[in-house]
Amino acid sequence: METLANLECFVRSAECGSFSEAARRLSLTPAAVSRNVAVLEQNLGLRLFHRSTRRLTLTEAGETFRHSIADHLEELQAAIAHASTTVGEPAGTLKVSLPPTFGVTHILPLLPGFMERYPHVRPEWHFENRQVDLVADGYDAAIGGGIELLPGLISRALAPAHIVPVASPDYMARQMPPVDPSGLQALNGIVMRSLRTGRIRNWTMRNAGGDEMPASLSDTIVVNDPNAMQEAALLGLGVAMLATADALAALESGRLIRLIPQWYCDAGAISIYYGSRALVPAKTRVFVDWIASAFKEQRLAERFAASLR
Repeated sequence: METLANLECFVRSAECGSFSEAARRLSLTPAAVSRNVAVLEQNLGLRLFHRSTRRLTLTEAGETFRHSIADHLEELQAAIAHASTTVGEPAGTLKVSLPPTFGVTHILPLLPGFMERYPHVRPEWHFENRQVDLVADGYDAAIGGGIELLPGLISRALAPAHIVPVASPDYMARQMPPVDPSGLQALNGIVMRSLRTGRIRNWTMRNAGGDEMPASLSDTIVVNDPNAMQEAALLGLGVAMLATADALAALESGRLIRLIPQWYCDAGAISIYYGSRALVPAKTRVFVDWIASAFKEQRLAERFAASLR
């Protein structure tokens, strides 16, 4: 009888047209995926793929075989997920995508307690400034904001994603403090160029009364990373629009100060995203619950909310 690993390697390789891409989704090496597919071909006595240096393509026999097992493979995976939620400890590789600054500051410190509680779960965490495709990229979960909620995904809001203008006390000691967002234009701006669009990110601010106004920062310094923006602000180089979650430690310590504190930008919510299959794997379920519990215990939603500060 074929192992689930052999069948899954075959199906994912067929979907991707590449052993390397299938390996990335499955958190395996390309050699392991290729070996599993070769074992499957040998056991079946069939050639399932045409192999070239550029791409894999299914043979006629391979296409027929894929159609015959695709639905059954999903059923087997669901059955295994169900078994892991009801029997034994959560286990397996937990692949998660996180924004670098936010992930290192607020999520990574939760890892020791999680690993002590669930020693059979092996974290594989990717810190990256990009919108991931959970299904295509093979992630169990992702934390951040703005991920497209495609069919098969659900999100659980953790905290508001609010953006505020900040600067160092030394820099502002030499400047006239602005009274509304229009006054930001007179200061040196530390801005970010979007990795996705290549454009400078612009923000619209609001206040408690519902008034809105563009946050008009000059592009004195342009970077492509939120952490670099914060470091430049700490160096006294100007004003940066930062997420309160990323700048929280510097704001609470006084190393950065918030400008026009009655104004802020609402960028939606910081959420945790995961697959909405009826039977969520135990490793994913306990991770989601662990993160949500930590946010509640540390009052992070309240501390991140610029509208309440």
